Amino acid sequence: MGGVAVTVGLPILDSYLNNNGTAWANGTPMPVRFGTWGWGLGMNKGIFVPTKAGSGFELPEEIAMLAPVRDHINLITNTQAYRDNYQNLCHYTGWVISRTGAAPKDNKDIPNETIDVTIANQIGRSTRFKSLTATATGDVRSTYSYDNVNTPNPPEWSPLQFYTRLFGPEFPDPNAATFTPDPHVIARRSVLTGVMDQTKDLMKQVSASDRARLDQYFTGLRHLEMQFDQRLEKPKPIAACHRPPVMEKDPPMGLDAESVAVRHRMMTDLLVMAVACDQTRVFNMAYSNASASTIKPGFEKPHHTDTHEEPVDQKVGYQPNASWFTRRAMESWGYFVEAFTKIKEGDGTLLDNVMIVGTTDHGYARVHSLDGMPQFTAGKAGGKLKTGLHIDANNTPGTRLGYTALRVMGVDTPSWGINSNNTSKELTEILT
Repeated sequence: MGGVAVTVGLPILDSYLNNNGTAWANGTPMPVRFGTWGWGLGMNKGIFVPTKAGSGFELPEEIAMLAPVRDHINLITNTQAYRDNYQNLCHYTGWVISRTGAAPKDNKDIPNETIDVTIANQIGRSTRFKSLTATATGDVRSTYSYDNVNTPNPPEWSPLQFYTRLFGPEFPDPNAATFTPDPHVIARRSVLTGVMDQTKDLMKQVSASDRARLDQYFTGLRHLEMQFDQRLEKPKPIAACHRPPVMEKDPPMGLDAESVAVRHRMMTDLLVMAVACDQTRVFNMAYSNASASTIKPGFEKPHHTDTHEEPVDQKVGYQPNASWFTRRAMESWGYFVEAFTKIKEGDGTLLDNVMIVGTTDHGYARVHSLDGMPQFTAGKAGGKLKTGLHIDANNTPGTRLGYTALRVMGVDTPSWGINSNNTSKELTEILT
């Protein structure tokens, strides 16, 4: 109509799927997505780490709230982050190693791109958003995702702004009766195509080093071009996808644990629906920043300060207030995982087609250690992963989880990590 294509969508019919409801009828599998979740200040081993390995593991009191999702997750304990010749940068070295595979030389160093970026370059080029990053802290600086040392991926920190970005006027509803390509996207795509057509001549006129820089830059433009192409096509109908109720204002932005939990739930629900609507296939959520500034009502010290100053209660054997903060983080982790189970996809749930990696910055919070660090996974990654297991990593590098994630998500690399953190050993216990 008027030179613009208009189509009429249908709901997902049985004829679109295979006999088991696990793939499209033409054999194309349901997309597998990747996500990360991060929290600060680790745990207390005595009340966090199960004594039993394998399936059916018990849930000590610091993770007792994970009972509803135990069979959907894997808990990996006793992992190591090796600082090599650098100092232990509190709240920094641990998570940087987990996400980049290398120890930072100072608290401004990001040695490599984070694994979510590597995976987004593999699977995120055809969706509206190459990746999405969000935080419950209310702070735009709270991110665990970096393209490089100079390029953090700033998180969405406002639920209202996140809603508008995802489900505002530009939301391409896959179940809408009609589809009209956005003329602004058409114009941007046309301009970008013109620019890309001129790059060949430019590449001939510059030095080899400049060609390398331009090639990296234009790779990003090609990714953008593919995203524009995607937005000019009618999305496939997705039964589970629906626009959430209109959001009119942000919740309170305080750092008290309840405010953080409310924002985490709101951001989680938006992120899960964005994944269900295939707006992205790579996502990140930060429950807290690495130094964990969460506040307990009626208690004068934030989480971070408390881990340094609170004495161990000799009756219980741990810092009660510090543990209180960890328990709130684990409640939010449980909510995050469970939210993916509530979306039906094929003959299972959205979580069945997702791999989520959960990391922290330290092992034992009180001494800010880099040994005994806990990690999580959630989801079955389209049948590639087992769940419901506790794995004792036996003091091996925590980078094994990152390497496993890269391999599961189709990144063909013989190893991952630098120096002592380099590994070519997957966590085979969780692989099918």
